[in-house]
Amino acid sequence: MNIVVAASEVTPFSKTGGLADVAGSLPKHLAKLGHTVSVIAPLYRATRTAGPEIQDTGRFIDVKIMDKHVTGRIFESVLPGSEVPIYLISNDEYYDRDDLYFDKTKNADYADNCERFVFFSQAILETIRTLGIPADILHCNDWQTGLAPAYVKTLYAKTRGLAGLRTLLTVHNLAYQGVFWHWDMKLTGFDWELFNWRQLEFYGKLNCLKAGLVFADVLTTVSRRYAEEIQTEEFGCGLEGVLQERAGDLYGVVNGVDYTVWNPEHDTLIPATYSAADTSGKAACKKALLAAQNLPEREGVPLVGIISRLAAQKGFDIIELALDDMMKLDLQLVVLGTGERKYHDLLQAAAKRHPGKITVNLAFDNKLAHQIEAGCDMFLMPSHYEPCGLNQLYSLRYGTVPIVRATGGLADTVVGCHYETLENSTATGFTFKKYGPAELLGAIRQALDVYQRPEDWAKLVRTGMEQDWSWSRSASEYEQLYEKALAGK
Repeated sequence: MNIVVAASEVTPFSKTGGLADVAGSLPKHLAKLGHTVSVIAPLYRATRTAGPEIQDTGRFIDVKIMDKHVTGRIFESVLPGSEVPIYLISNDEYYDRDDLYFDKTKNADYADNCERFVFFSQAILETIRTLGIPADILHCNDWQTGLAPAYVKTLYAKTRGLAGLRTLLTVHNLAYQGVFWHWDMKLTGFDWELFNWRQLEFYGKLNCLKAGLVFADVLTTVSRRYAEEIQTEEFGCGLEGVLQERAGDLYGVVNGVDYTVWNPEHDTLIPATYSAADTSGKAACKKALLAAQNLPEREGVPLVGIISRLAAQKGFDIIELALDDMMKLDLQLVVLGTGERKYHDLLQAAAKRHPGKITVNLAFDNKLAHQIEAGCDMFLMPSHYEPCGLNQLYSLRYGTVPIVRATGGLADTVVGCHYETLENSTATGFTFKKYGPAELLGAIRQALDVYQRPEDWAKLVRTGMEQDWSWSRSASEYEQLYEKALAGK
């Protein structure tokens, strides 16, 4: 197959979140399966120095937005460790800025985000056409490319090189939809007939993600459970009706892990390496982490890690209610992350109240993230909702037993520990269903109980480390979904 992956951010060229990791990893594994794969993304200011060298192709595209013609210049590079080409669309008016989406001077999204990604959605198709990129499948991601499937089915339906193109849209987080006032519909070039409740209109506004959900041939999200959850009122963010209508075309595919980066067998960022067959190096990692965090070594006391955006969605509202009771338990806690100011203050105050029990690192620190995954015994991830999640997958590989709320990708990837699952060696962590502080504390207490049984704990760690959540697995699932889209012809 000829596959084009389009995304608003791609590691290592640009990144704000997990979307970039997917767009930077999945294409390489699709290529390994024998497919011809290309990637298209914007060329931001940071892109010029963030990744491998980029080259000017000398080719241009032209996109009409209302009464003006907007030019894009096409640059190219390759995804590191592969021969997969990435085409980067340059337009300094739209993308030569300090941030990808957010105006830090105004503490708000850029006011022209709709126009910026109306341009990009058409630029994707113009780049395919202009360069003659082989394309059977266009794999779009999130609202920033959500208009592209609508363009394929309408304004570009008879364009040479694009006729018959099939589209797949992946939703990484339904909460972000690209909703703009209704007059921005004029920017798109679409006929106003499409501005109706079944297609692009959303409570009187233009919804870019909804456009993709309606017009794409196949829909995916980043876990099976999340694909089910977003069809409910609780998690559907107002689009549950659309998703229920498209339920037959909606699939969940868990994101993969790049085990060349996240693997304790050869991780250069941790004090000692180890494996499922020989976990002895993990003790050295814990010793070093305790020393670095100024926490005392205490025999038989587990070290619990949190690496997260500090926000209610990640479970910090129930952590807030449970924290003092958690500190009464025989454990130590190390936290890494940034987010809402109230949770910064909460955690710093807790660290002062409980010296020797909790340390807080309000930062983004990749090296420390690796050291926490390697040095902790348990990893806490009590999210209110979690489309996929990656840290629980890193934790499994590092033998750091996850404690999670059974939602979204967390439910799909962590098998809760109880007598039967422990006996048959399928348990990989601890889970709780109801979202509340008592349930969170119950799961932690259960983990502490098993931790005091070394043989059972060793079995739990080993089972988790032996799990395969690699990108090759996820790529094979996407391959089947592309075939479904093509069969729909």
